[in-house]
Amino acid sequence: MDANDLPVLEQLVHIERLIDAIDLPIGRWDLEHRLVFCNNPYLQWAQRSREDLLGHTLQELFGDEAWARAQCAFAQAAEGRTVNYERRLNHGCHAGRWARIQVLPHLDPAGRVDGIFTIAIDIHQDVLEREALVAARQRLDRFTENIPFPLTYVDRDFVLRFVNKAYVEATGQQPKQLLGRPIGDVRGAKRWAEHEPYFDRALAGHTVQYTRMVDLVTLGRRWMRTSYVPDFGPDGDVIGVYTVTVDVHELTITQEQLKRSVERDALTDVLSRRTMMDRIEAALVDPAQMPVALFFVDLDGFKEVNDRRGHRVGDELLVAVASALQASVRAEDAVGRFGGDEFLVLAPVRDTAGAHALALHMLSAVAAVDRHGISASIGYALAPADAQNAPRLLQLADDAMYAAKRQGKNCVIHACAESGASR
Repeated sequence: MDANDLPVLEQLVHIERLIDAIDLPIGRWDLEHRLVFCNNPYLQWAQRSREDLLGHTLQELFGDEAWARAQCAFAQAAEGRTVNYERRLNHGCHAGRWARIQVLPHLDPAGRVDGIFTIAIDIHQDVLEREALVAARQRLDRFTENIPFPLTYVDRDFVLRFVNKAYVEATGQQPKQLLGRPIGDVRGAKRWAEHEPYFDRALAGHTVQYTRMVDLVTLGRRWMRTSYVPDFGPDGDVIGVYTVTVDVHELTITQEQLKRSVERDALTDVLSRRTMMDRIEAALVDPAQMPVALFFVDLDGFKEVNDRRGHRVGDELLVAVASALQASVRAEDAVGRFGGDEFLVLAPVRDTAGAHALALHMLSAVAAVDRHGISASIGYALAPADAQNAPRLLQLADDAMYAAKRQGKNCVIHACAESGASR
């Protein structure tokens, strides 16, 4: 069934509700770059009245710098291409915030460009919280056909009632092959099994999101996010679900990089001090679990190397030691940099003998680095035998490390050892 076969009123209702799901500042400009239409979110974003905005060029409204950033994108949109650019805003309470401006052509029924749409998306704070926000107030001519995000509408029976051009292009199927069919049949059993729980939650009245890796024909593997937005009828019941799918590949990769930068030490790539403290706290939650040992590793002679050979050599040495410690323990053990030339290792152990053996193994691993004659002093404490909370466990391991220093360095001492160092 072709989209044109649907009752005209039903199509209009679906389009109106779809536009109401896009809560983004939307403006339409003529080919002379004058603003001829804007929605209510645009008024709030610009912090001006409609009368102050309409009929003015972007340059007049936002200044020469804003136009310099937008000019090339407007020229490409006038040629029928969809592009985007980024700029720092300079108006009202938004001044100083970064936004990504999506610029796309508006086509007349003959397919000619007769205007340009702009959509502003806030991408501040390293784009950590970019969302595919949906909700707009007014219907825009042919907007749904030109927006570059796949959009669908399904009724309560999961039957497809609306798809846009981007969705048609993404699926490779024509509207007559899609509309009027259960979306589970369109997507196939495996893909429908992934998406059905999110549709169910949307039908229960919740807006939900699903981010996953997708194999795209033209772009390869990309992170994509689908938002499922309930459509409420006049009586408040959910009568259908809108879906909006956006490419969040760069955002997801950036988020992973930011997460890694917090979890990992920037120089050595072992765990950061904060992450190690979180791991220690988590390991002590259940005293009935297998004992864990916390090892405090301090390099002997590092300061002299750093002072004599310079920080570059010192940094290379720290990286090598971190790698050696990581290789000397099991994959499930945690290795982190506490600060300077100090490292922490957290590992489940059977008993004190097992902890001591592992410490000696780490001592040998550091010695095997064989750079500038450095060694290590290692102190360790066990939980719950020696301590039942993270600060106390860390203090005991630190004290034992200093005891190893006093014993002549290049040795291992247990926090509760009564005599001597073990070499």
